[in-house]
Amino acid sequence: MTYRAGWIHFTNVAPILDSLQLPPGVSAITGVPTEMNAALLDGRVDVANISVVEFIRNADKLEALPDFSVSVLGPVYSVNLFHTAPLHALKRIALTSQSATSVALLEVVLKERGLKPVLEGAEGTPETLLAAGFDGVLRIGDSALREWYAAVGPLTPETTMTALPHTGRAGGQAVHVTDLAEEWFAITGHPFVFAVWAYRKGYPPPPDLVQAMREARREGLGHLAEVARRHAQQLGLPERVVQHYLWNFRYHLEEPDRLGLTEFALKAVPGHAPLQFGPKPGKREVERTL
Repeated sequence: MTYRAGWIHFTNVAPILDSLQLPPGVSAITGVPTEMNAALLDGRVDVANISVVEFIRNADKLEALPDFSVSVLGPVYSVNLFHTAPLHALKRIALTSQSATSVALLEVVLKERGLKPVLEGAEGTPETLLAAGFDGVLRIGDSALREWYAAVGPLTPETTMTALPHTGRAGGQAVHVTDLAEEWFAITGHPFVFAVWAYRKGYPPPPDLVQAMREARREGLGHLAEVARRHAQQLGLPERVVQHYLWNFRYHLEEPDRLGLTEFALKAVPGHAPLQFGPKPGKREVERTL
């Protein structure tokens, strides 16, 4: 029987998925976070790198691999709130339907700041939605990274990504770009976990798939410049931007990441079931990936 994987293949998981060789008996499909969340929960796939808020909400049904995540400590650059008014003055924010975690993170940030703007589902570029009357637009993923750079760039030989301003222009009007992971760090001091590799309880991925994922991660992180060069061409962005973007991520679910995940679970989904993780890799498995 084929074991089915569902991959959310944004650039931020390229160091794991680009070089992944599926072992015999494993198939894979791709989609945006909300699609893969639904596919895992309704049984169309058996494992997926799903939005962490869906893992939390469905903790009674799901477990996660213990040593994989998509996490950041500080800015993420691709989960952005574009807004024309100051954050405290926002009245109407357009929400993407592509990522439940990013929406939940925005809700937590707004609550922690004591803010209560109206949140409405709407798809489109920041320029289009801001022109349509929204004063804030939540955007995620590769498109959000491009839109962030279009608003606050360019990156010059004398500057770094962390030195770029948070204020720029989109569609001819001045916009501020609030990085939600950076806001989370300012509030909690913890990393933010955007995704885990989850599976339905009692049906974990075969060991050879997990081992292939670990080896692909080692390969990708060991050749990050090549991964960045390839995806920079696809995104139409400078290689320096994409390489910084990728080396900013944490792909192991380490103790600081678990602390951040625990705090987010408490704030976003009060009363959730206990989070469950599979057994950590043994010494022999770790040695095979070194």
